[in-house]
Amino acid sequence: MSELTVTLLRIGYLALLWLLVLSAITVLRRDLYGTRIIDRRRTPAPRGAAPAAGETPAPAAEQPGRTPRRTRGSGGPSRLVVTEGPLRGTTVPLGSSAVLIGRAPSCTLVLDDDYSSSRHARLFPQDDRWFVEDLGSTNGTFVGEQRVEQPTPVPTGTPVRVGQSVLELQR
Repeated sequence: MSELTVTLLRIGYLALLWLLVLSAITVLRRDLYGTRIIDRRRTPAPRGAAPAAGETPAPAAEQPGRTPRRTRGSGGPSRLVVTEGPLRGTTVPLGSSAVLIGRAPSCTLVLDDDYSSSRHARLFPQDDRWFVEDLGSTNGTFVGEQRVEQPTPVPTGTPVRVGQSVLELQR
């Protein structure tokens, strides 16, 4: 083999090793810093259009192009609150659509929890009641102390355990 061929093989081998090192660093970084949580409730402000000091943004009902969410029935729950776990204190307003819970960024409530699946559970309204359904998760979903095997009604204030997180429907 010529000296040029040997040099090109060495450079190729070195580039391949660096690619391996960089991919390992990327995996470690993702494990250390967790899933990126995206806030979907806010709409991005146009560039250069920041509110003035002391000024608060207009409520959702007054913002153009947005309609306020309506809850099902006046006596039913209006929000889903995380009462225990890494996202303790997080509140998700309830509307007429289902709430998908899991680690995937496409979920409505993204959990930063190693014990929850990417698409763990679904909370949905039906006939003025809310139900929870396990979506084939590894560790299961629990309403109170009962493991969910089929869509199960969730009364207001009853704890729903998804991985290490505990959620409650509140008025």
